[in-house]
Amino acid sequence: MARAPLARSPRVPLTRTLPLRAVVNGRRPLPATVVPSALTLLDAAVDWALYREGVRQPTPDFDTAVLSAKDDGGFVWLGLHEPTTAQLAQLGEVFDLHPLALEDASNNRQRPKVERYDDVMFFSLRTLAYRESEDIGDGGDVVETGVVMVFVGEHFVVTVRHGRHASMTGLRRRLECAPTQLALGPSAVLHAVADKVVDDYLAVVDAVNADIEEIENAVFGPRRTTDIERIYQLKRDVIEMKRVVTPLAQPIHELAERPRRLINPDIREYFRDVEDHLARVREQVGSFDELLTSILQAGLARLTVSENEDMRKISAWVAMAAVPTMIAGIYGMNFEHMPELHSQWGYPMVLTLMFGVCGGMFRGFKRNGWL
Repeated sequence: MARAPLARSPRVPLTRTLPLRAVVNGRRPLPATVVPSALTLLDAAVDWALYREGVRQPTPDFDTAVLSAKDDGGFVWLGLHEPTTAQLAQLGEVFDLHPLALEDASNNRQRPKVERYDDVMFFSLRTLAYRESEDIGDGGDVVETGVVMVFVGEHFVVTVRHGRHASMTGLRRRLECAPTQLALGPSAVLHAVADKVVDDYLAVVDAVNADIEEIENAVFGPRRTTDIERIYQLKRDVIEMKRVVTPLAQPIHELAERPRRLINPDIREYFRDVEDHLARVREQVGSFDELLTSILQAGLARLTVSENEDMRKISAWVAMAAVPTMIAGIYGMNFEHMPELHSQWGYPMVLTLMFGVCGGMFRGFKRNGWL
């Protein structure tokens, strides 16, 4: 069943009425008095800039940057963090984005995919971040996820981030220090985002691998301890990692192998390197899943054996305690005709019998490994 289009926000006239939509895409011009305001949209902006030949250009305002990108070449890079539905609707009005793409961009659990809507390409991928042990409460996740969506047009690129751990910190500055790469256009930003996300995967994989090695040493080492809750927690985190990493393989493969009009051919070569790194991550995450399953089964088996050993010890001590209890119970019934009741040595003989029987049972249990 087709999804309902994303609701459009009310159109508010700009102070300087510029027909942005007509200028950006060259079709379906709107009256100047109904062009949406960029001010509300920029409230969700982390940063934005106009780039020409890989160099950041000084511009007085966002509207001028969008117009200049179309008229004089270059592109606008706008970064948004957790925009509202109304802000996404305004984004769609400014860059003429498809309502279905905007609906996907509002989903903070969007699966990785790459799609084309008219003259705009939409790319979604999920991020991973590792949390240190001191930041984790009881039952907290070691791995947290976020979402990054990228809209790529001929003269613009928009990144939309959801989640506290979907940070692109340092990415823009690093690209601005490489103008030759940035001069390849919006697809250079798309590659940089994908490369940053996959590199973060590798860092998370290394950190989780250290945690698994620690658990493995604890379970199989000389001073063996079994923390089933921690093993299960890591197992759950690895499953979440698989859900994040595995679906990204197909979109990255398409970007690396299939020519696309909005992807510079030189950039397409770089996506193959990203695909190689992603394949390494997928292999390691798969091995983590299998290893944690084995460790969990071994831990549960050890826990069962330990419980059986405890039950044998308890049973042995209960059996030994039953002998003097039984003898004392019999002599406590106050019958007149009982063995050695009136003998001078009767009491020592009964105590000797109790200790003798208990000592024999203790020796037998010890020999059989119950104690």
